[in-house]
Amino acid sequence: MVTAADSQWMARALRLAERGLYSTSPNPRVGCVLVKDGAWLADGWHERAGEPHAEIHALRAAGDRARGATVYVTLEPCSHHGRTPPCADALINAGVARVVAAVQDPNPQVAGQGLKKLHAAGIEVECGLMEMAARELNIGFFARMARGTPWVRSKIAASLDGRTALASGASKWITSEAARQDVQHWRARSCAVLTGIGTVMADDPQLNVRGIETLRQPLRVVVDNALRLPPDARLLQQPGALIYTAVTDAKKTSALEQAGVQVVALPGENGRVDLPGVLRDLAGRGCNEILVEAGSKLNGALLQAGLVDELVLYLAPQMLGDMARGMASLGELTNLDQRISLEWKDVRHVGKDLRIVSTVRKG
Repeated sequence: MVTAADSQWMARALRLAERGLYSTSPNPRVGCVLVKDGAWLADGWHERAGEPHAEIHALRAAGDRARGATVYVTLEPCSHHGRTPPCADALINAGVARVVAAVQDPNPQVAGQGLKKLHAAGIEVECGLMEMAARELNIGFFARMARGTPWVRSKIAASLDGRTALASGASKWITSEAARQDVQHWRARSCAVLTGIGTVMADDPQLNVRGIETLRQPLRVVVDNALRLPPDARLLQQPGALIYTAVTDAKKTSALEQAGVQVVALPGENGRVDLPGVLRDLAGRGCNEILVEAGSKLNGALLQAGLVDELVLYLAPQMLGDMARGMASLGELTNLDQRISLEWKDVRHVGKDLRIVSTVRKG
């Protein structure tokens, strides 16, 4: 039976899990709290892939006192040997009395097996407490495990009338410094930042995390149908760039590879890159969350293909007029059934701007 005290301890475990927001991928963000006789005993959280999981950190901090304790963990303890031994075995060996998990692990290698192992060892097991919060914290991990593609989040900065740049392409800066700094948090939690070659040629972005302490930089990914990316582009100044193209050009590929870029040919229709194939490939590389920072063409193509899960829209209190560039090139819609429908998720002020986070309705 779940109590109010259980909810309080699980809330603490979720706050611990958030500490791994920028660092755990491809693993999920997990927090763990040990409690005994109603009192806090030890904490733990997963910091980086390949390092001990949250339960192990908490058990090490508790030592022999863990015997008879209750464990609150934001994700089902693993039951398989990956980079680290199974956490379920460690909990059993420590002699804990009860395990409360927020949500079952979607990884097919676990998927309920950890809870079954604990129950078979005589440990009381509860699962489902604050499940939605735990899922939201690992929204990309759940997406990758369930459907084989990352969670795709598109960031767009626009004027109040939905324009992202003047007709000339000038766009610096539509939104405020506060909004631009807020974007860094979305980059830091993402496994990759995805853009199109048009944005690279127009803005020469770096696409890295700035102003935030982080253990890693996201992979920088460019959709470049004809391999137009110049080897001196600023996003190539740091290692970790990946180009998806629709052509095979040994000379251009060699020049980019010498600049430290990995080039992957994924030809689709009409000389364009296979965008669903891009997402499948990124999932295979362990990417959970993708942040799209692109222009209207790539945003439109991703939306039309049903590949965008979430929009993060920064609206500035200004208007740029009908001739300015829009958010997404969707072509002419001839009936309302073709529209992209959204659901509001979060709306708040960021500096002088309005930030709207919404999910894209599928189906």
